Amino acid sequence: MPGLNLIDHSPNDPRPSSHLSTASNLVLIDNYDSFTWNVYQYLVLEGATVKVFRNDEISLAELVAFRPTQLVISPGPGHPHTDAGISCEVIRHFAGKIPIFGVCMGEVEVTGEILHGKTSPLRHDARGIYTGLSQDIPVTRYHSLAGTHVSLPDSLEVTSWIPGVLDGGKSIIMGVRHKQFVVEGVQFHPESILTQDGKVMLRNFLKMEGGTWAENNSGRNLAKEKDLANSIKPPHNDQTCSNGAPTAGKPKESILEQIFHHRRRGVEAQKLISSQRPWDLQAAYDMSISPPQISLVDRLRRSPYNLALMAEIKRASPSKGVISLETCAPQQARKYALAGASVISVLTEPEWFKGNIDDLRAVRQSLEGMPNRPAVLRKEFIFDQYQILEARLAGADTVLLIVKMLDEGTLRKLYTYSQSLGMEPLVEVNTLEEMDVAISLGAQVVGVNNRNLTNFEVDLDTTSRLMHKVPRETIVCALSGISGPNDVAAYSKNGVGAVLVGEALMRAADTAAFVQNLLGVSEVNGVSHADEALMVKICGTRSPEAAQIAIEAGADLIGIILVEGRKRCVSKDTALAISRICKTTCKPRSRKTMGLASKAGGVSEYFEHTTNNLRQQDRALLVGVFQNQSLTYIMEQQRTLGLDMVQLHGSEPIEWASLLPVPVIRRFGCEEPGIGRRGYHALPLLDSAVGGTGQSLDMTLVRKTLEVDAGLRVVLAGGLTPANVKKVLDQVSDFRHKIAAVDVSSGVEDDGMQSLDKIRAFITAVKGTPKASI
Repeated sequence: MPGLNLIDHSPNDPRPSSHLSTASNLVLIDNYDSFTWNVYQYLVLEGATVKVFRNDEISLAELVAFRPTQLVISPGPGHPHTDAGISCEVIRHFAGKIPIFGVCMGEVEVTGEILHGKTSPLRHDARGIYTGLSQDIPVTRYHSLAGTHVSLPDSLEVTSWIPGVLDGGKSIIMGVRHKQFVVEGVQFHPESILTQDGKVMLRNFLKMEGGTWAENNSGRNLAKEKDLANSIKPPHNDQTCSNGAPTAGKPKESILEQIFHHRRRGVEAQKLISSQRPWDLQAAYDMSISPPQISLVDRLRRSPYNLALMAEIKRASPSKGVISLETCAPQQARKYALAGASVISVLTEPEWFKGNIDDLRAVRQSLEGMPNRPAVLRKEFIFDQYQILEARLAGADTVLLIVKMLDEGTLRKLYTYSQSLGMEPLVEVNTLEEMDVAISLGAQVVGVNNRNLTNFEVDLDTTSRLMHKVPRETIVCALSGISGPNDVAAYSKNGVGAVLVGEALMRAADTAAFVQNLLGVSEVNGVSHADEALMVKICGTRSPEAAQIAIEAGADLIGIILVEGRKRCVSKDTALAISRICKTTCKPRSRKTMGLASKAGGVSEYFEHTTNNLRQQDRALLVGVFQNQSLTYIMEQQRTLGLDMVQLHGSEPIEWASLLPVPVIRRFGCEEPGIGRRGYHALPLLDSAVGGTGQSLDMTLVRKTLEVDAGLRVVLAGGLTPANVKKVLDQVSDFRHKIAAVDVSSGVEDDGMQSLDKIRAFITAVKGTPKASI
């Protein structure tokens, strides 16, 4: 019919969803209606196992013996009192025992408009079968009857309606729900091809369990949702019109209430997305693919400062508006970590705070391989176990639980669940009463929010006023409103263990300087780059004599080629002889600082840590160089020859570095992807693809590679000689601290053979004349 703006919402892909354990024995009562088939089709497509009985062909006793998991009552062409057969009887029997859903059922009156096969915009309460649905969705109506407002029993509540079409603007009831039992009924057709999200409604029903809302474990527990809402909603009576519109006397929602209700709808909608459903997350967690975690309590107690710092990534807030929308969360996280933060708090609320779970995931990845990394906190309005599991899978070490927005039963359940995933939560309070709740919970870390979440006013003395209630072993964190050293001075004296700072840190031009000023300390991880000793690797070593001369001259790494067919490849006997030299010959003392460890409790970058670890060795390390050989072969050679390190010079997977028992140097070309990946290779080597050819690198590309990643450290190779090494290093003098070592092979050879004099000359050119042996 041209000109009609109709949308087919039918399941165009007829393949069924995975079997639902919650709907393994569903009974559908057929009231002799042609739509029964469509209801059956949708139920099966959503994963239910369905048995259909005509309303006059089965007895109640037979149906009870069948032990259904759910009951669905089909539409019917007649009146529910006279033409529904056994339907009313089975509803009365099973109500309160199993979930029941009915299509076009209930007491009825003429609506004033005759609709057959037409759609109307539906509004609803976003609960039960309507969880996760948008408003004003089109639904198909094949009747002119509906339930009446005046005759609605007290045991039922209106769940959906067509707004204001009757005389006086009265709404038409389209759905009702029993207040205690898991019984829902609708006066439209979710199974119609013109009804939007009809399958979603049925899917929501199929996941319900139990006969009452209180015992329903589907994850969309109506009673729990109401309790959660009521726990932050001031009590009020008769504030909503029959059509769902608020009355003039309804109190204005607080910001916390608005955020809570918005997040609840968002979470329920997210649960319906394939790959993000609760059982999808659980299956992923059961595979043990969550990133490794650390203890929040232990990390707070290892702070390099008298007060541990909890640094927050926050792009915006309800009180301050936009703070910094351009902030890159993982970059900010590394700044915080290197400034000495014990915890990095990541706001994941999308509307008011402009964050999301992907921020947390990226933050955790940015800290990979970092020694003594900060704990990662999911700062969110959490009311559901789903959010906690989602946080753990993304890499969170802890989550925030806000006492003000949770009833005690829900709080305890979420607290226990978080602990079951290895995460001790940060429990937030604002009043003495809330502190009592946190203490009775047994919380090990309590955050006192200096900001009242009802009116968003800040009182920095709030934390100090509550300290007398706290057991000595409990860590107390002061949250919100902290912007400078004067704000934190009193906290140390009062026994506060940590402070959380967000907006002030986000706006700071120099993160490290701000932290030092805030907490009144000198720099924690400070090591002068001028003091860093440049290491030397002599590669292509082919004799014990050359190894001995190189080590005595000050070489840190001795490389041997173990790639058959290469001219510098050494035999097993030669390799073993060189290995013995490396393990028995001491290095001379460097003129520059050898030990560059960070202060206890501080944090260093991954490559800084691996570089310092290599520098502090008291002997030269033997490096076996491989190129596109099997992992099994490489591991056999490492064991046989006693290799201290492995160099991968081909196209080996980066992940191999985590499978080898010794540190790995991996070759990369300039700007090649993966060069700065933490937690795998100990150092990347910048060199040509083949290596050992004397081909120089383009220093413009070297500079571009080094300037992109502030924490990158590299081994520089390619065409270096005793005569040019200083000149080459001068070309990257402003990135000198990023050069951990230089690597030479052909540059210390004459006619293809290693020159002992050139080995000495090269090392002297880099390090100067060595002192006596250690």
